[in-house]
Amino acid sequence: MAIEYGASALGLVSAMPSGPGVIPEETIAEIARLVPPGVASFLLTSKQDADSIIEQQRRCRTNTLQLVDSVSLETYARLREALPGIAIVQVIHVRGEESIDEAVNVSRHVDTLLLDSGNPTRAVKELGGTGRTHDWTISRKIREIVDIPIYLAGGLHAGNVVQAIREVGPFGIDLCSGVRTNGSLDRRKLASFFESVRSAHNP
Repeated sequence: MAIEYGASALGLVSAMPSGPGVIPEETIAEIARLVPPGVASFLLTSKQDADSIIEQQRRCRTNTLQLVDSVSLETYARLREALPGIAIVQVIHVRGEESIDEAVNVSRHVDTLLLDSGNPTRAVKELGGTGRTHDWTISRKIREIVDIPIYLAGGLHAGNVVQAIREVGPFGIDLCSGVRTNGSLDRRKLASFFESVRSAHNP
């Protein structure tokens, strides 16, 4: 359904401490196997050590890793060595100006940044799917400073995505809760969202 409406990537959510959309690794592997050429398959992982991430990617066989929690610089190097050809996307949870330095430092080691609205410091970590927006002026600063593409996430829906695109100018948009009803993808919300995205590029 997501591809039908225009998605260029599918985010496949593995075990998380909180948030919607988690599916079993067996289902992730099955979907990744069936994704058509030209559509990326993202494995969203909350794991932080290299060995666990490498083993999980080899089970799921996606072409992209989306790291939703922080990892060490050594971990990036290990992932590059063990998983050649697999793109690495690092999520930055934008909570203040300090996120700018974090994004700049990480950007040297990954292919893409994804700017989201979670909070990994909470007792139960929030690593995505919060339905909250963040300060887009910070996201725009990050986009202007770093030399790699950024995705914008966090509380996006048909009613605010045009403003988000025009204020931040991201390479791509990532969404979850904004196109779900009772935890499942909603065809009506998907259609409305993609219509809004297309309108953002019209004068």
